[in-house]
Amino acid sequence: MTVRHLAVLALCAIATPAFAADLLRVASPQRGSWEGAIPELGKQQGIFAKHGLDLDILYTAGGGETLQAVISGAVDIGLSAGTLGVMGAFAKNAPVRIIGASSTGSRELFWYVPASSPLKSLRDAKEGTTIAYSTTGASTHIAVLRFIADYGVKGNPVATGDISATTTQAMSGQVDVGWSVAPFNLDPLARGEIRLVARASDLARIRGQTIRVQIANLAVLEQRSDAVARYLAAYRETLDWMYAAPEAVARYVAFSKLPESAVRRMLAEFIPRESLQIDRIAGLADSMQDAIQFKFLTSPLSDEQIHELIRIREHQP
Repeated sequence: MTVRHLAVLALCAIATPAFAADLLRVASPQRGSWEGAIPELGKQQGIFAKHGLDLDILYTAGGGETLQAVISGAVDIGLSAGTLGVMGAFAKNAPVRIIGASSTGSRELFWYVPASSPLKSLRDAKEGTTIAYSTTGASTHIAVLRFIADYGVKGNPVATGDISATTTQAMSGQVDVGWSVAPFNLDPLARGEIRLVARASDLARIRGQTIRVQIANLAVLEQRSDAVARYLAAYRETLDWMYAAPEAVARYVAFSKLPESAVRRMLAEFIPRESLQIDRIAGLADSMQDAIQFKFLTSPLSDEQIHELIRIREHQP
């Protein structure tokens, strides 16, 4: 082979475009949360790239915003959308389908008051007591409605947005009870600046439910099914890495800017690996009853509708 031939081959190699990964637009709640960080950390670690994917990640203020972003087609996939909100949207013919669980048992969600508050428990809430949730249809919203129903209290649910906005409102007295998700606010809790008054997992009905799900726009699911399947495989692999690799906590601390002590406590007390399983929707019958009680549904979904809504079976490894 002559020098000229080698030069031509070299030029061809330069001109040939590199393999382009499939791009998926993903809505993730609460930037910096452990659950919401899965796409970001998996992307940093090269796990999604290994599965031929690149992610464009949008952070929302809660499950309600995530659901709307998926329905509108602004994103392809959404993490941590409230299960009941998704059911209600599907019943109204929204182009959204469930592709996996996000959180089961809700051990990580909690409600708190400033240390100076007279409230010792959510059971102490009275008429006019304002209780925070993020956005309508989010898991925090459903939990507050369930607390009010189960405890028989007269609290007033108030949408306060994301964790940062909620913390400001709770500490300034604009709302009586704030909401949070571990590891956010675990340091102020340890220092005694705030007091925990409830966890979503206090409610037996919620402990057995997948309260947040992963969703996809229907057109994306139908037209890019293989990319969705690879996304779920990469997501599962990232989760395994986050709970097993020694460097994962340090990577997460660097991303979230949260204290390592709070992250360690979160893993020990609030978010075990099984909480984030993605392969089944637990407590579906109870979720449907809750959706009817809280007016997300007017009647139960039929077996045919459930089969259409929940598409996990299509993407099992």
